[in-house]
Amino acid sequence: MLARWFHRRGWSDLVIGLPYVWLLIFFLIPFLIVAAMSFATRTPTAPPFGFGGENPAINLTGYSRLFTDALYLRAFVTSLANAAVAMVLCLALGYPMALGLTRVERGWRNILLMLVILPFWTSFLLRVYAWMGLMGSNSWFNHLLTQAWNWLVPQAWALRSLPLMHSNFAVVLVMVYTYLPFMILPLYANLERLDETLDEAAMDLGSRPFAVFRDITLPQSLPGIIAGGMLVFIPAAGELVIPTLVGDASSPMIGRVISDEFASARDWPMASSVAVALLILMVGPMMIYSHFEARAQSRESGT
Repeated sequence: MLARWFHRRGWSDLVIGLPYVWLLIFFLIPFLIVAAMSFATRTPTAPPFGFGGENPAINLTGYSRLFTDALYLRAFVTSLANAAVAMVLCLALGYPMALGLTRVERGWRNILLMLVILPFWTSFLLRVYAWMGLMGSNSWFNHLLTQAWNWLVPQAWALRSLPLMHSNFAVVLVMVYTYLPFMILPLYANLERLDETLDEAAMDLGSRPFAVFRDITLPQSLPGIIAGGMLVFIPAAGELVIPTLVGDASSPMIGRVISDEFASARDWPMASSVAVALLILMVGPMMIYSHFEARAQSRESGT
């Protein structure tokens, strides 16, 4: 029977089905467990949650605290703000780099692409620790920024060293460095497929370079901008390691709050509620965009 199935359907169904099996085992089932845990009640037992009996079968306390407790509201706002700033900065830095990659010769293009992905060959923790050293009060990087600060501001505001560490500035700086390749690569893949003859035709008709970029290149690169923005914003909003090492403990991001609820407070239902809310907040807009994008493509193909 198995041999007949392979002969009839071939290996294509197996290859297509393997990613779905992977998502089922390592995403959907764990998500359902966390979602069910979010409706549980915190208990002093092990595991520290329970359903039924003395506890209500469905407990919505965790979700109600998301809208009433200032800790979670502030953490969500901080996470979304830091992720949005990091995304905008990655776009501002990554778009010219991606556009430049499409304009260089083929021989240099592969070398430059390798330099873009080269940081991934180094441990993520080592790169964060390197930034911790650079932002320290006695580092050359801090001294250089301090001298620039003292040259720009009046003498009354002069500083011996800038307080870079344990701040949202440090979090955003390290996140921009970390996630910049995730913005460059989708933009490069999109810009490389653009028809350069459209730019040449616009230039021949008298358009200036900025007008050509604004009216032709930029609108056609919107799919790459959206893809790169999602690849940066979603992991940055749930980032745990960077805010823990270089961030301000008095203004934690939501990833740090989830970790503390699981490990320190041992309030697994509350941590699960925060995790489910974060997932819905991140994945919901992406699913809505994919839905409308698919409808737009179907209408274009129909016409």
